[in-house]
Amino acid sequence: MRLGVLDIGSNTGHLLLVDARPGAAPLPASKYKRPLRLAEHLDDDGAVTKTGIDALTDFTAESLAVAEEKGCEEMVPFATSAVRDAVNCDDVLEHVAKRTGVEIGVLHGEDEARLTFLAVRRWFGWSAGRLTVFDIGGGSLEIAAGPDEHPDVALSEPLGAARLARRYFEKKVDEDKLRKIRRKLRAEIARDADRVLRGGTTHRAAATSKTFRSLARICGAAPSADGPLVPRTLAMADLQSWIPKLLQMSDSDLADLPGVSPSRTHQIVPGALVAEACMDIYDLDELEICPWALREGVILERIDRLGAADGT
Repeated sequence: MRLGVLDIGSNTGHLLLVDARPGAAPLPASKYKRPLRLAEHLDDDGAVTKTGIDALTDFTAESLAVAEEKGCEEMVPFATSAVRDAVNCDDVLEHVAKRTGVEIGVLHGEDEARLTFLAVRRWFGWSAGRLTVFDIGGGSLEIAAGPDEHPDVALSEPLGAARLARRYFEKKVDEDKLRKIRRKLRAEIARDADRVLRGGTTHRAAATSKTFRSLARICGAAPSADGPLVPRTLAMADLQSWIPKLLQMSDSDLADLPGVSPSRTHQIVPGALVAEACMDIYDLDELEICPWALREGVILERIDRLGAADGT
């Protein structure tokens, strides 16, 4: 059957349609996306503004039309950090439901980490051993680890690249402010690191989603045009050599880098600082980049439930 996921992220709205059946990898059939930048469409009280609500409503209506046109039988809509943390979350979702008929669920941070972990586990398989997964989104950072399909530990921290860009990088930062930002990021990541580290040795460390893919591409990883099966990594040494350069670049210079879209240039530096902090706190020299992430995790869990219902 053709399944869809409607992912309302802090940066972008994504519709992914796949052909799915139990026992097989989901086969991408169609996709549609639009920059929403909900993490930046927040007022001083933390409410999504009218501009953000209208953008979300329009995108949801357009996605519904695309899904119907492409023969989607079932669509799973969910929102992540920007909507989840907004003080008017319920009002936003009620508005969208009234205008479009689509009832968007809120995916909590630990579930986001858990489902992303499921996708990465399925991609790398059991040979990965104890797996640790990092995902920098627009609004939050997810970390999950464990030896099985469901992680022993699933963490979500408010350290997404868009959130940090809005909080700290709307103006150029000097050395003193940069040092304070770095110290704060590391303290927040280190606060719960023992919950992951007490589980034992990580046999494979992986990263997923747009921010990590962009950083890996900047540091020399293969372009997306080479396909998902090409191995890609992000090395700590390469990242650390690039961060001073990124700090000096203008938005137009950043947009010229491979793997960086113009709408995300302001997120590259905060994303790089979070990635560096994660690798340092968890003592990782390298991260493997996984092409599957949260949307695939949602689809895989839905396929599993369909298979259980059918007895397959």
